[in-house]
Amino acid sequence: MPATDYQGTSSAPFANIGRSIMSLRRDQVHVHSMEGSHDGAGHEVELEAFQKQVADMFQSLLAAAASASANDELLSLSWIRKLLDSFLSCQEEFRVLLYNKSQLLRPPMDRLIADFNERSVKALDVCNAIRDGIEQIRQWEKLLEIVLCALDNKNQRALGEGQFRRAKKALVDLAIGMLDDKDSGQTLANRNRSFGRNKDHHHRSVGHFRSLSWSVSRSWSAARQLQSIGSNLAAPRTNDIVASNGFAVPVYTMGSVLLFVMWTLVAAIPCQDRGLQVHFNIPRHFAWAAPLNTLHERILEESKKRERKNACGLLKEIYQMEKCSRLLSELADSVQFPLTEEKEVEVRQRVKELAQVCETIKEGLDPLERQVREVFHRIVRGRTEGLDSLGRGHNPE
Repeated sequence: MPATDYQGTSSAPFANIGRSIMSLRRDQVHVHSMEGSHDGAGHEVELEAFQKQVADMFQSLLAAAASASANDELLSLSWIRKLLDSFLSCQEEFRVLLYNKSQLLRPPMDRLIADFNERSVKALDVCNAIRDGIEQIRQWEKLLEIVLCALDNKNQRALGEGQFRRAKKALVDLAIGMLDDKDSGQTLANRNRSFGRNKDHHHRSVGHFRSLSWSVSRSWSAARQLQSIGSNLAAPRTNDIVASNGFAVPVYTMGSVLLFVMWTLVAAIPCQDRGLQVHFNIPRHFAWAAPLNTLHERILEESKKRERKNACGLLKEIYQMEKCSRLLSELADSVQFPLTEEKEVEVRQRVKELAQVCETIKEGLDPLERQVREVFHRIVRGRTEGLDSLGRGHNPE
């Protein structure tokens, strides 16, 4: 479904929710009284604005993914970075909207926030696993550089057998490394590095964050973790919406956004025991439901394509890397020496294609890793703020 189908619909559904909330409140005044004119008049506008922001986020992501088929950007490095940028923006608005509000201290918000915090902690493990997957792609990129160094020597008059032997060894290593082996993630887990450490492995003082999860164990499963994050994630009941002055809605919204972002990262990036068996049951009246569901369906369709079924990750650049290296490997196996001019032109063309993929990966991985790290730290900070708010409510001065 085209992205344009959703334009102009982002605020209406939640406006209906807002009107129904106020109608229910008039009929159930005994549930909770309004806390003040500012709280009563302003918070509905804030709630609706947040719903619109999330809807706009998914519509924008869908529009970027629905470009011309020849240049489809879905699950590319640039698209994943756009996804994480959007998530960070929503996370910040959610923090401003919700935390330090008195509603957090009363049922059902105390329970809903506690559940959201638990989902957030589980997302930290996914971030660490994705960090390892990025490192694995970086190792593959180094193998590509060996191939390019061997076959892209412009000062060499003719490519010789020695260069091809070196390139073929790197290509074989790459092919083995890209196998979708369920146990291959254990090697990554052994190299896991905390987001709380520098690249030189020097420890930082992590203070009260020590209790959080900083690495994944050998038995850790991305598929099970996603299922755990999505467990019991359901649209708030009418009574909860009324009792929370509507604030139950953004908690559910942000929980769904968190689940989708983590699910997409696992779909795209190699990680331990990948699996996409997560269902998104978003009620249609949410403005962001249609574009989210469309993106979910498109990613699932991508995973079912014959050439992607056994992929170690659906990232567009991983597919390009695998395709270009396979074609070059097949070509290298067929050449005879000395090379004919026709064969050498063909090899040079394949090498050029591989070099373009290599450059895209080299330019995109570092920014992506920084974004994943920022997502990790924002989740930690948001959880801490939520716990602090609840703590102040339970321990009044």
